[in-house]
Amino acid sequence: MTVAKRTVDILGALVLGLLLSPLIVLVALSVAVRDGRPVLYRSERMTTPRRGFSLWKFRTMAVAQTDAGVSGGDKAARITRNGRWLRRTRLDELPQLWNILRGDMSFVGPRPPLRHYVELHPELYAQVLRARPGVTGLATLVFHRHEERLLAACHTAEATEAVYRRRCIPRKARLDLIYAQRATVCSDFRLMVATIWRRVGMH
Repeated sequence: MTVAKRTVDILGALVLGLLLSPLIVLVALSVAVRDGRPVLYRSERMTTPRRGFSLWKFRTMAVAQTDAGVSGGDKAARITRNGRWLRRTRLDELPQLWNILRGDMSFVGPRPPLRHYVELHPELYAQVLRARPGVTGLATLVFHRHEERLLAACHTAEATEAVYRRRCIPRKARLDLIYAQRATVCSDFRLMVATIWRRVGMH
């Protein structure tokens, strides 16, 4: 990660944290009142092929004793009414400003994978995780909605796992590697703007 990119991350996270603090408090109260505790959800993700970190989100699903893998149709019934709105607006990811400040993530980069998938595809993620993971990125913008449709059609954990590994991981990795080849502070800014406007103008 370049000094310029890290500087932008730190300053951006500090400024947004201050500006959005009232919204963060309101979202936290909304989750606490409508869905109960815990307000936050913690998931181990990988920032390098060997180093994990705790990624934080506002909780959007009913608590389960055991939970593994990505979210597909098999978990749809657990998404709360409040959680659907948070996911649609991506407000559930506001706590990741803390992850950016810590240096676990950047604003822009590949989405941080679960350890399970890094261990299953070590060579692929050795390439992808040369770039620091991000809240948004080229793969997130281009492929996210298609991924949601693919996984929503899965009604068992086994089906979700198979579709994600076969049809999602390779495609997202290709996009992540394209991003890494072209990454600049300017291209990161364009991806952040595209995320806000839900449009991709990179190619």
